[in-house]
Amino acid sequence: MASLGLAQRIRIGLDGNSGVEFPMMGRLNFGKTRVGFRVMASEGQSVEPDLSVTVNGLKMPNPFVIGSGPPGTNYTVMKRAFDEGWGGVIAKTVSLEADKVKNVTPRYAKLRADANGSAKGQIIGWQNIELISDRPLETMLKEFKQLKEEYPDRILIASIMEEYNKAAWEELIYRCEETGIDAFEINFSCPHGMPERRMGAAVGQDCDLLEEVCGWINAVATVPVWAKMTPNITDITKPARVALNQGCEGVSAINTIMSVMGINLDTLRPEPCVEGYSTPGGYSSKAVHPIALAKVMNIARMMKSEFGDKDYSLSAIGGVETGGDAAEFILLGADTVQVCTGVMMHGYGLVKTLCSELKDFMRKHNFSSIEDFRGTSLEYFTTHTDLVRRQQEAIRQRKAVKKGLQSDKDWTGDGFVQETESMVSN
Repeated sequence: MASLGLAQRIRIGLDGNSGVEFPMMGRLNFGKTRVGFRVMASEGQSVEPDLSVTVNGLKMPNPFVIGSGPPGTNYTVMKRAFDEGWGGVIAKTVSLEADKVKNVTPRYAKLRADANGSAKGQIIGWQNIELISDRPLETMLKEFKQLKEEYPDRILIASIMEEYNKAAWEELIYRCEETGIDAFEINFSCPHGMPERRMGAAVGQDCDLLEEVCGWINAVATVPVWAKMTPNITDITKPARVALNQGCEGVSAINTIMSVMGINLDTLRPEPCVEGYSTPGGYSSKAVHPIALAKVMNIARMMKSEFGDKDYSLSAIGGVETGGDAAEFILLGADTVQVCTGVMMHGYGLVKTLCSELKDFMRKHNFSSIEDFRGTSLEYFTTHTDLVRRQQEAIRQRKAVKKGLQSDKDWTGDGFVQETESMVSN
């Protein structure tokens, strides 16, 4: 933060005792190569994988976090998430004036894999035209406080969004912190709704505006701040860099992708259809996963090269429905993995499946902790030019091997059969 060191912020934000510090872990520490790293158990013993993570001083039992949206819309559902075992919860985005928010119904539309959108087809895409929370801020704050009283050791993160108004941002931060929330996620990325008020993606797509607003936020916030990135931009590393340079402890990526889900070929009206009309909305679910992987990879590479071993974090979002989906994000350098649409389709119990499948992946590779493999795959991304060079070199080496011996003096007794085979052409 601009005003306080991170250790100070963790002390104040968690227990108010200036004499107590939580141990900090370096984020995105890619200084060593993890490929091939194995934790070998003693013979006859197996090591149970440990899913716990510590991110910006926040301790979670697993890396799975409820993403901001309907699954974190009120006390009842957030309590359910904690009871089911989610590592953390990011509440639905709040602002000072909820009365300005008017949601419509229906506000979701599905894309199915089968031709013609068969109702029996697998859901691969999900669109929403939902706005931020339409519940009074006082109600949400009361529920934040109640949750922290009942679950003091669980991580509750407030997602906030405001207009281009310094005083409004400051007031919202102060009021949220009074409830005991553990961190903020700043919604710089909602792709629809209220752009005329310079909210959401209207800020995340304008780096000058983003820089100014991040400065306001980090001058007053005393708990960790994550900036949520929009994918609806040419180079997602630019706003991520700005947010980190302006004091944010981490970035989250990606929010939904601006989309039109489709046109009903019977009625000729767009979906989701509200009184015969629609509006572009945010696209999520399984089909966005490859896009999210690319965006997260780009942010992680930028963080590695420009911010090194500093205490920054990366929270990955996009089409997570299995433990394997989560493992891919972690292999690219993510500290935590958020799930929103997946919960809307499969329920809060999904976290048990995610944890089980992630542990299976870790057992397969003998990883004992998340840190054992976080960022392992990042180094295997390169340029197309380098791929051409690597392939040409590999072909040259294979041809050299096939040529066999270069001179009669190279024959050996032990390797005679293999040496003979190396010079056979068919």
